Amino acid sequence: MLERALTHRSWAAENKGRDHNERLEFLGDSVLGFAVTTYLYKRYSKLSESELTRRRAAVVSTVALAQAARRINLGAYLYLSRGENDSGGRDKDSILADALEAVIGAVFLSTGIDTAKTFVLELLEPQLADIDFLAATIDPKSALQEIAAARALPLPQYLVTGTGPDHDRRYTATVELLGVVGIGRGTSKKAAEAAAARQAVLKLHEAELHRVNADA
Repeated sequence: MLERALTHRSWAAENKGRDHNERLEFLGDSVLGFAVTTYLYKRYSKLSESELTRRRAAVVSTVALAQAARRINLGAYLYLSRGENDSGGRDKDSILADALEAVIGAVFLSTGIDTAKTFVLELLEPQLADIDFLAATIDPKSALQEIAAARALPLPQYLVTGTGPDHDRRYTATVELLGVVGIGRGTSKKAAEAAAARQAVLKLHEAELHRVNADA
């Protein structure tokens, strides 16, 4: 079952008759949602439904799951096609997140819901410990605006440039706030701006942690 959880569709296509992990991923997604929802409901007894939903979305997002997968080096154990492997599939957020959900599904089938819940919460402990920051990185442009508003500063402005032909355009965005510069790239202006905002939020968060540690 673990082998199936680690098998990407591309590898199964090259090896006829082998199962891939999509059904286990479907199951694991539900187990993941149940475990995180239960935790948040008990942990944040005074938060509204909308705030609980925002936090849950952050914890179960592709970005957060991929972070957890990298922490346990899950990518090294995946069964991928040669093409997917050569194109960097072992470090793609979507592939890592899907595989992690499949592993969660396998744990549930093998051990039951109690052990699966414990597995999920231990696996996502770093994300749960800093959930507000994690939520901010999921919608980084809004998070950066909130940081600026909290300090009575103007809204962040993005400088976006594009290169390449129209059918294969690549964009680079730059944003600055509180002396911190974020640079992001993407295939659309929106994606580039989000990447730049995310980098700026991360840098500002790290600077704040350093300041707190220095004061301590």
